[in-house]
Amino acid sequence: MQTQLAPEYAGTPDGEAAEAILRKCVHCGFCTATCPTYQLLGDELDGPRGRIYLMKQVLEGGAVSRSTQQHLDRCLTCRNCESTCPSGVQYGHLVEIGRKLVDQKVERPAPERAVRWLLKEGLTSPLFAPAMKMGQVVRPLLPKSLKHKVPARSGAAAHRWPTRTHARKVLMLMGCVQPAMMPNINSATARVLDAAGIQTVVADSAGCCGAIRSHLNDQEGGLADMRRNIDAWWPLVEGLTEAGSVEAIVMNASGCGATVKDYGHALAHDPDYAQKAERISALTRDLSELLPDLVPKLKPLISSRRSRHEADSFEPTPLAYHPPCTLQHGQQLRGGVETHLAELGFAVQTAPCDSHLCCGSAGTYSVLQPELALQLRDRKLKALEPVQAETIVSANIGCIQHLQSGSDRPVRHWVEVLDEALPELR
Repeated sequence: MQTQLAPEYAGTPDGEAAEAILRKCVHCGFCTATCPTYQLLGDELDGPRGRIYLMKQVLEGGAVSRSTQQHLDRCLTCRNCESTCPSGVQYGHLVEIGRKLVDQKVERPAPERAVRWLLKEGLTSPLFAPAMKMGQVVRPLLPKSLKHKVPARSGAAAHRWPTRTHARKVLMLMGCVQPAMMPNINSATARVLDAAGIQTVVADSAGCCGAIRSHLNDQEGGLADMRRNIDAWWPLVEGLTEAGSVEAIVMNASGCGATVKDYGHALAHDPDYAQKAERISALTRDLSELLPDLVPKLKPLISSRRSRHEADSFEPTPLAYHPPCTLQHGQQLRGGVETHLAELGFAVQTAPCDSHLCCGSAGTYSVLQPELALQLRDRKLKALEPVQAETIVSANIGCIQHLQSGSDRPVRHWVEVLDEALPELR
């Protein structure tokens, strides 16, 4: 796609990056077939190709309006279009640039600015955890719309962290909302890795991966979060602490994993952090990427919990699995969870149709675009209905919380189910 950059964007990092991405687009429209918002709304401007035309118009100095902003806002950034695109258009990077440039031209209404500020400051604040605890105490009294955003309190198992030490160590990002909302995901991850002879270490000064601020168009705030995490992790990466060096940085929230794997791109123009960011990205692994190494060590432990009689008549535990967009499209990881959990005695099945589509969570999207988010949630749950399983599992806290708000079946992280299948180790 030929683009004539307006003088204000010519020669700028954003302009040059956007132009390079736009050059790859051949207008084929394959992306519209897999775009969730296009499927719901049927508007070309609410699909990737239409949004690309809008962003091209901005970059060429054309008119920019509130309507332009809203069409870009309605994008989930699920990146399904990237998986579909035959030309390799990096739409996710392009839409971040487009939103940034449009927000510079179009001021948002005051109420909208206030909500977005509360989200980016509130969700990443140290006060989020006590606020969530208070919400859980009064949860039965909350209106239904708020109750869906406040998960029930976790049991004692959510706080049991393994105490054994191992020569093999990995670093884990605890996340910003996960420790308060669903702490068992982190501790279950540590217990599963411990059972396989891997110690989980944490850098206390690390925090939000940067996704929340970046997706709310606070680009500088998002980059500051990334730099803070790199500084927190670097001594462990370099082996400068008593714990020694780590072999990987493990993410059990696929949204965080997709973001941290992109640190090298985000900080490529920062002379002080570019090389460090590239190394951090290269070390980062989604938890599912460790499964090939974990399975041989965990399989005998799981088998030991079953008597010989149970083993002879054992039937795999059925699980309905929703692969998050940030895993299957953002990180291009597909099939690993299903394959390796099957080796451990679980029958994991995705929805027979539309398993590639977004559930509507998309970070803060479910708050900012509730009508579309709920339609996508209900569509996803309906697609999962044919899967005969008592539990739905996923790999990202946002998807888990969003799906649970509309499901009578429990929705959990797959690592929690795996943890419960293991014998308790001290």
